[in-house]
Amino acid sequence: MKIFRFLMFFLAVFLVCGTVIFNVAEAGKKSSKYKRRYLPPVENALYADECASCHFLYLPGLLPGGSWVKIMNGSEDHFGEDLALEEETTAEILKYLKANGAESTGAKRSKKIMKSLKGETPLRITEVPYIVKEHHEVKSKVFKRESIGSFSNCVACHRTAAKGVFEEDDIKIPKK
Repeated sequence: MKIFRFLMFFLAVFLVCGTVIFNVAEAGKKSSKYKRRYLPPVENALYADECASCHFLYLPGLLPGGSWVKIMNGSEDHFGEDLALEEETTAEILKYLKANGAESTGAKRSKKIMKSLKGETPLRITEVPYIVKEHHEVKSKVFKRESIGSFSNCVACHRTAAKGVFEEDDIKIPKK
């Protein structure tokens, strides 16, 4: 009887461990699939603090590292504004942006962005040929709606943009 209990106990432990290992492996597959499909969300507090106070916190995977270098090196005239960032702050933000630029993410959308650029380094995400192509059906007057403001306000229509998800199912274009 002791041997039977021992075998049952061993079998139960084996099943529980097997289930845990299987679930961990499945979670890893889902995480890996998410990383390949979607852009990584922003995970840098300094970048978020400095940039999100003025505009949507653009995901680094929307531009190549070279574009981020041009943008950050021109911080004294950042689209008409002087960012007045300290050198250390600029260096840390740039390091983050370059490490997570479109050529580094492995995300499907970033790969499409890089392919469309053909070596160019645009200063604006709205100048990326892939992004322009994806919005070709949207009339320019839609971007001028009060609730949108401009083509660069991603979150006005892409409700899950901050998470790196730009799926058609998640788009809701404001009427006004």
